[in-house]
Formats: sequence, C-alpha cells, structure tokens
Amino acid sequence: MMWIETFFAWIGRPFIHFYDLMNGFGRFIEFQLSLIPLYFKRPYRIREFFQQMESIGIGTLGVILLTALFTGMVEAIQLYHGFHRFGAENFMGYTIFVSIARELGPVFAALMLTSRAISAMAAELGTMRVTEQIDAIETLAVDSKKYLVIPRILATTISLPLLVITFDFVGNVSAYLISTQALGVNPIAYKNTIQQYLEFADIGTGVLKAFAFGFLVSSIGTYLGYIARGGARGVGLATTRAVVFSAVTIFAANYLLSSLFLFLDW
Repeated sequence: MMWIETFFAWIGRPFIHFYDLMNGFGRFIEFQLSLIPLYFKRPYRIREFFQQMESIGIGTLGVILLTALFTGMVEAIQLYHGFHRFGAENFMGYTIFVSIARELGPVFAALMLTSRAISAMAAELGTMRVTEQIDAIETLAVDSKKYLVIPRILATTISLPLLVITFDFVGNVSAYLISTQALGVNPIAYKNTIQQYLEFADIGTGVLKAFAFGFLVSSIGTYLGYIARGGARGVGLATTRAVVFSAVTIFAANYLLSSLFLFLDW
C-alpha cells in the first residue's frame, strides 16, 4: 500500500505546486489592484520618491555604464565577424544601433537594475516586515503601502528609461570606436547607415519597454519584500524570488512587447 500512496503523491505534487503558483499570482494581482487608488491619493510622498530615484537610478548608474561599455564592444566584434564574410561591414552601424536600442539596452539595463536595486528593495522591505517596522508604521495611522511601496514603484518606472537611454548612448559609442578604430570600418559609412535608416521607433520602442520593465520588476520586488515572513530565512527567500521572478518576467515581457511592436509595424 505504501507504494500506491507514494505513486499518487508523485502524480499529485505537480498539481499542488501549480495551484500554489496560481494562488500566489492571484494574491500578487490583488495586491497590485489595491495600489491603484493610492497612486492618486494624497499625500504624494515627493521626498520619498526622490530618495528612491537617487538610490535606484544613481545607485545603478555605475553598473549600467560598465555593462553598456562592454556590450557595445562585444557587439561590434561579433557583428564584424559575420558581416566581414559578406563584405557588408559598412552596414554595421545601423544594425548595432537597432539591436542595442530595441533589445539589448532595455533587457540588459533591466537585468542590472534587478540585480542591483530590486534585490535590495526586496531585502529592505522584507527586513522591515520581519522586524515589525511595517506594523509600527501602520499603528501610526500611516498607510505603509503608500509610504513604502508606491514611491519605489514610481521611482523605478521612471529611472529605468533614463538608464536605458544612457545604456544606448554608451553602448553605441563604444561599438563605434571599436568598429572604426580597432576593426577598420569606414567611420563615414558607419554613421551614414544610421542617419539613413534610423527611425524614431527604433529608440522609442526600447524606452517603452523600459517603462514596462521598470513597473513590472518593481511591483514584483516590493510585493515579495512586503509579504516576507519567517525571519532571516524568509528575507533571503524573498530576495532570491524577487531576482528570479523579475528576470524571467523581463524576458517574457520582452518577447510579448517585441511581438506587439512587430504587429503594429513599429
């Protein structure tokens, strides 16, 4: 009889995990819906918003610059390796610009922000939850969601597009320098292809992705930190989940948005 119980337990375990996953997703959606009125409710917490902008935006700027620098350099080397076989090196400029502006910039910047800021956000809120600081805020008749969650979501949503623009600039400059100074690509032809074929949508779609990524990852990070339980272990688990869920969400959202922009011919 024991093997029968073990067999059915093995069969039922995936369904239990799926139910738990859907239950957690439903609670996440319920939490986000409860935040909607708070975006328009006074007080607006301007001071906390700018503090989070400084912490998230400026705090992530260094790793964004380094990532963009090496991404542009590697992009130039790899594309030159392929384009050189067909004698099409002069078309590298537009190809590199579009790949960075549309895809690499938003995705890499969001991933770096997740590893630097979202993990810290989840850990900070989780620590406040397990040490009952959030409960103390509630006893002072202060809405903890309005005070702790909303400024972080808004700051991340606005900071990430600015970081993506910075990433695009640094990545393309580094790619240009490597292509023209190290690989021997004609600098005039490199720039002409960008000027000839570049459209506003090539930059705009990447910025729109950044807004979406910023909102999604900050919503995930704040939610998992806010509901953390179980002491230090719970804080660590919340931080790990925030990073993993945010990274997966970035890639999934990137595919969906890219498909949408393709359908809209943007």
